[in-house]
Amino acid sequence: MSSPKRIVVAITGASGAVYAVRLIDQLTLASVETHVVVSKWGRRLLADELDIEKIDAYAILGRDEPHLFLHSHQDVGDTLASGSFLTDGMIVCPCSSRTLGEMACGNGENLIARAAAVTIKESRRLIVVPREMPTGPIDLENMLRLSRAGVIICPANPGFYLRPKSIDDLVDFVVGKLLDLVGVSHDLATRWTGQPPAEG
Repeated sequence: MSSPKRIVVAITGASGAVYAVRLIDQLTLASVETHVVVSKWGRRLLADELDIEKIDAYAILGRDEPHLFLHSHQDVGDTLASGSFLTDGMIVCPCSSRTLGEMACGNGENLIARAAAVTIKESRRLIVVPREMPTGPIDLENMLRLSRAGVIICPANPGFYLRPKSIDDLVDFVVGKLLDLVGVSHDLATRWTGQPPAEG
């Protein structure tokens, strides 16, 4: 009997908290064991953009959620810091330039960087969602270094071929892509069928 999927989600200080919350929502609704780490600046991001002041399941999702597990950003002795803690991948969403640099240089001084290093060394899927714009040469070099290590760089760039009507549509496009990349089924509108959707 196969175990349920287990995915790590890291939230850092780049704008785009709505992507992270929708991703966690969809993972937990799909019964994925979802382990969340929020950096200090990620906490500020959630407060600034979504008025989420407390980091718990109800504050993030508006419901109690048995599939959601929260971890301290500063606890480098946490289970997520060990390769023996088996996961199906990690998503850093959104990913700040600071965290991008920490991961690219193998800095393990906090749980996000350490968990990313473990994900890379164990050859598990690591997906990074940079949201800075424009992208400077240092970030590009860091992305290239991570890409060469097998990391998937997935910028938060929604497509418009499905004719989005709302911000939620744009968010779901990006989140649907992330779910695809970790093999989690979803019903979000992300598929191109060769024809644009009919006007409603």
